[in-house]
Amino acid sequence: MAFENWSAFWAMGGYALYVWASYAITALALGLTLLQPLRRRKALFAELQRQRRRSAGEAMATVPTSTEKYEQR
Repeated sequence: MAFENWSAFWAMGGYALYVWASYAITALALGLTLLQPLRRRKALFAELQRQRRRSAGEAMATVPTSTEKYEQR
């Protein structure tokens, strides 16, 4: 093993702050890279559902009811 004990491993020869900060920043960047498309997908599906409900409501408003059909004759 390159280090004599675990405390030497965690200290990284005096460079622990740099090394562990680099790992943390990398993990954060990778996590955000994975989560952002999932959040965007969720927002996209919500927007599509809103549009579908809105267009279904408009379609229902333009369809005459059964009594309106007979009143026009």
